[in-house]
Amino acid sequence: MPGTESADLLRDAGAVLQPGFAGLTAPEWLRRRLGDGELGGVALFGRNIRTPQQVAALTSELYALNGDLLVATDEEGGDVTRLEVVSGSSYPGNLALGEVDDTDLTERVARSIGFDLSSVGVNLNYAPDADVNSNPDNPVIGVRSFGGDGDLAARHTAAYVRGLQSAGVAACAKHFPGHGDTAGDSHLGLPRIDLALDQFAEHLLPFRAAIAAGVKSIMTAHILFDAYDAQLPATMSQRILTGLLREELGFDGLIVTDGIEMGAISGTHGVAAGSVRAIAAGADTICVGGGLHDEDAFVYLRDALVWAVREGRLSADRLHEAAERNRAVARWSAGVRASQVGQQAEVGVGLTAARRALRITGELRPLGGVPHVVEFSPGANIAAGDETPWGVASPLGELVPGTTSSRVAPPATVTEGSGLLHVEVAAEDAEIDTAPLLGAAVGRPLVLVVRDVHRHPWMRRAALALVEHRPDAVLVETGTAHGVAELFAPSGVTTLATYGGSRVCAIAAAEALAGLAVTAAQAG
Repeated sequence: MPGTESADLLRDAGAVLQPGFAGLTAPEWLRRRLGDGELGGVALFGRNIRTPQQVAALTSELYALNGDLLVATDEEGGDVTRLEVVSGSSYPGNLALGEVDDTDLTERVARSIGFDLSSVGVNLNYAPDADVNSNPDNPVIGVRSFGGDGDLAARHTAAYVRGLQSAGVAACAKHFPGHGDTAGDSHLGLPRIDLALDQFAEHLLPFRAAIAAGVKSIMTAHILFDAYDAQLPATMSQRILTGLLREELGFDGLIVTDGIEMGAISGTHGVAAGSVRAIAAGADTICVGGGLHDEDAFVYLRDALVWAVREGRLSADRLHEAAERNRAVARWSAGVRASQVGQQAEVGVGLTAARRALRITGELRPLGGVPHVVEFSPGANIAAGDETPWGVASPLGELVPGTTSSRVAPPATVTEGSGLLHVEVAAEDAEIDTAPLLGAAVGRPLVLVVRDVHRHPWMRRAALALVEHRPDAVLVETGTAHGVAELFAPSGVTTLATYGGSRVCAIAAAEALAGLAVTAAQAG
């Protein structure tokens, strides 16, 4: 192959990859590849972020090496935050916004997130989550979705796209064709959608709305959708990416894969084959950086694409088309951001939204003393990660000095029995000793904080046991709140639903508990 043609092929292969890296500064290999024109995108994660000033300095250095660079991150707001990984998000997530159901507010929140990102040099945001969370037991979407109704999710997805892109940051509606009806987590395995085409139509509504709103990019789902393709996950399926998304829905923007190293791809087809087949199927960008974040991983995937072209498994024209779509989005963002110099995020809009989303069932009286807070932790959503703090005890303690707390998680396994007979009990079936929790709250108000209590039998049993002894307790649900009011109504317990675990959602709940906020959101 002639040298010039070979160099162009290498540049195109590098342009479609968005690798991550370790640390708060760019490693030498990344700077070198950018400077040589061999790399067109990077993905920032929590491991790369500490302060806005640090991120701005980092991205400024990267842009100086390649002006057509895409700098991406996962800043959904709510539970999934990268810019505020250390403190928790200043914005509620999608479910809280869907509960308020004010599209103007959603657009303001997204615009504010956009200016946060633009101010530190991020030009592609892997958001919004456009999934219709129709399965309450979905372990990975949940509060990241605007809700379980397709029309509601569609109007808020469009509002989010408009808001984010008005700040010059490309939106990325995800996870196409829809991850909301799954019971599995694609980080770990390959979920399957069993719905017929007519049943699935509702899940396409938010993506149709995003396209109509001019969304710059759409992220694929690592799911097997038998009605379209019984053999390949959506990320690798030409029927889904080209046939459905390009031809039927008319999307001509950037198609980005979900993290190619996730178990649904790496554990079934492998990251190299997955990357090649994704680009061949119609994808334009391979998101790499979750677990593969060194030069060897970049070279491995780049060379896999190059050899696929040389061996005829991927056309050079398809790869070049994909590379050009990446460059076009970077140029679009640069133009819009240049016209927005001096614009800033709307201070306080996230807390306003969180307060409006709060729903109260029963009679909430101000705490009559210094409370004890019991927080049940089921473990972090893999998409959110476990670095970001959550919980109501900390903000409540700022309002009510002396507040104490206990955090409860199930053991990984529990060995029950005596003598020679031992039985391994799964974590979800574990029994929590509630006596110490009750003892810590003797003579004091008791606040229980749960996350998706309907999905976790150990948590549900423990919470019900506590309120049996303390029907005066107040329960705060920071997950989807599916069935929570009905579950605890027989005990006469007052419940608060925040519809997310972000910092501002916790502050809104703490204000209500402390009697410092009167909300119009009370629902009896």
